[in-house]
Amino acid sequence: MKYNALFPDSRGVNRLLSTFLDGWLADPARRPLVLRGARQVGKTWLARDLAARSGRSLAEANFEREPRLARAFGSRDPARILGELGLALDLDVQPARSLLFLDEIQACGPVLAGLRWFAEELPELPVIAAGSLLDFALTDEASSTPVGRIAYSHIEPMSFVEYLEAHGRAALLDRLREWAPGDELGSLAHERASECYERFAMVGGMPAVVAADVAGADPQRCRRLQVDLMATYRDDFAKYTGRMDPGLLDTTLLSVAAQLGGKFVYAKVGEGVKQHQAKQCLELLARARLVTLVRHSVASGIPLGGEIKGRNRKALFLDVGLTHALLGTPAGSTFPRLRDVAPAVRAKLSEQLAGQQLRVLSSGSGDEPVLHYWQREGGRPGEVDFLVQVKQRIVPVELKAGAAGSMKSLHQFVHDKDLELAVRIDTNPPSLQTVDVKTTRGDRARYRLLSLPGYLLWRVGELSAELG
Repeated sequence: MKYNALFPDSRGVNRLLSTFLDGWLADPARRPLVLRGARQVGKTWLARDLAARSGRSLAEANFEREPRLARAFGSRDPARILGELGLALDLDVQPARSLLFLDEIQACGPVLAGLRWFAEELPELPVIAAGSLLDFALTDEASSTPVGRIAYSHIEPMSFVEYLEAHGRAALLDRLREWAPGDELGSLAHERASECYERFAMVGGMPAVVAADVAGADPQRCRRLQVDLMATYRDDFAKYTGRMDPGLLDTTLLSVAAQLGGKFVYAKVGEGVKQHQAKQCLELLARARLVTLVRHSVASGIPLGGEIKGRNRKALFLDVGLTHALLGTPAGSTFPRLRDVAPAVRAKLSEQLAGQQLRVLSSGSGDEPVLHYWQREGGRPGEVDFLVQVKQRIVPVELKAGAAGSMKSLHQFVHDKDLELAVRIDTNPPSLQTVDVKTTRGDRARYRLLSLPGYLLWRVGELSAELG
């Protein structure tokens, strides 16, 4: 079921990308916009919602559902293309008052190349394109992609902020937005936010599941939807024809679940799976936007991607709800509490939730998220779960699934990289403190530690910038 059918009225549903799309639509120099993202994250709903909010009539062509519409792109004249589409769709498409939405464009190769004609000859008509497994089509059609004449925007599942808004938790969200380091959030607000975050940790951000949760579906129904969505993604493996055997892709996907929270080791994917096959499968899953690769940065300076260790990487899923579907987390009349989940699984969920929250730091701009972490090579083990670049500084982010835990690696990393600020994610109320400790190597680490509960991780960039 499509997202717009689940949330037919946009009131109460505010996507982080909506403001970006408003700005794109108002820009007289706009180019045709290609929405990139996994299946079922809300691309179609966003296009329809933009048309509705802007008062434009929507001309929507779905090339997977109606392959015949591809014939309209036999011409290079955009006015003629609009005429053909208008006849087929029984619509009067007027550039100044319409929005053209070309969905599932991967099913029609000429459409992607044809976007340049609209950019060059009919710029007054806003055009949005989207599709499933679109990154494969973009790679296959690289020679015909209209470079410089189209723009791209990345779409994530619903974030915790969007989840709260969908549930009508405006007052709680305002309180979370207002909190500043040095303030006391309040025990009741912390308790309520923690409860909502635990629920989000079980429901996730896939729009269909969020809609069911908002409508009062029981946890068992939500879990069933997550399992069904995961099955849909796995069914898509057959569409990777010529790239990799679907069975190997499925084996690799299951291995991502097993290896969540640590370096992804190709040799652990499965018996009989060669390392080069596992690597190719992982990269295909990433290109399909089902998996996010977290790259190992040396973190000697900015940008974080300036010096990475390509052989070291972690892997996260698209959504924590899909993670539950693969891990088999139970759900009945109630969801399990995170503290009741097995410690090893709780650690995996903590990593997934944090990465998912950090991915949306750039969602308002439409930029594709890039995640990094750090690990010590050789000698004693050591790792910092995530690294965030905030303006001209590197901010390490350490995860704790509970209220406490050792931070030896973080102390040493902060000292070695000469940093002044670090972030710890745990279950305590938010706070800011000064740390002055001796590291395991005998060095002195002095820095400010911003402790945030998971429900405030989406503000880590903003708060780190304020702390200067």
